[in-house]
Amino acid sequence: METNPRGIPRSPFVERVEDYVSEDEPVEIVLKKFQEAISKYKFMEINLLQRRKVLEEKIPEIEKTIAMVEYLTEKQASDEPVYSDFELNDTLYAQAKLEASGTVYLWLGANVMLEYSFAEATDLLTSKLTTAKSSLKDTVEDLLFLRDQITTMEVNIARVYNWDVKQRRLARAQASASK
Repeated sequence: METNPRGIPRSPFVERVEDYVSEDEPVEIVLKKFQEAISKYKFMEINLLQRRKVLEEKIPEIEKTIAMVEYLTEKQASDEPVYSDFELNDTLYAQAKLEASGTVYLWLGANVMLEYSFAEATDLLTSKLTTAKSSLKDTVEDLLFLRDQITTMEVNIARVYNWDVKQRRLARAQASASK
């Protein structure tokens, strides 16, 4: 089965319904399989939408942190003190006087903070930013791919359903003609 680069399967396009419907797999079973495929695609889509939202929030934060490290690097050479407002809570900020130390502390997550030199912090943050942007690009591509697969499966359902209606009409017409 064909997949996209991240392993999401491509949905088949039903050109001839007869290739999918048989004695072993009547219309109802084929329609049920297609509905299940749509459900799986929509589940993946919901997860990817959440991932995209997280990445869209994360990228500006990383960029802001890189800018702050660059600012501190510039101010390192001068003797003037650096004052900064920092967030204590969602709506609570405090002002701090930053001493020139050549290092910064970065939150890594899970209540873990590590000290880095300015160069190490810039390298780490740049790497994280590149990874996040790449991941966002892949996520957006996957969302577009999923949208196409969902649409294809919806068209398949319509084609199978319409074919079934047509077959039933033909069967009724033949039954009434033979009477």
